[in-house]
Amino acid sequence: MDISGKVIAVLPEQSGQGKNGLWRSQDFVIETSEQYPKKICINLFNDRIDKFPIAVGENVTVSFDIESREYNSRWYTTIRAWNVRKEEAASQQNEVPLPDISHAPPIIDQNNQSFSVGTDDVKDLPF
Repeated sequence: MDISGKVIAVLPEQSGQGKNGLWRSQDFVIETSEQYPKKICINLFNDRIDKFPIAVGENVTVSFDIESREYNSRWYTTIRAWNVRKEEAASQQNEVPLPDISHAPPIIDQNNQSFSVGTDDVKDLPF
């Protein structure tokens, strides 16, 4: 599954020793850009913390899995990211540059009057 949003918080990294060795975990919160924005806490685990550095203010698309586990007759759910893509680079590539109109011919109305813009024309506005 994928979800996009803006990173609004990066929580401190946690670490510990488990039966399989040292583990690291870091949570971050994104806010979606829907009509009714939602805040979602997402987890990065072990080497993915270094692979996907997250900073507050970045627009990201997160690919994630949802996992639930039982502990003492209670269920806990984690949203664990396996890929994080930053959106700034993609949005810059999709921008269409504006055309250069500095060498465009002047616009002429039906009465053959020119509407070219110049410093002298500012004083002669028709309204």
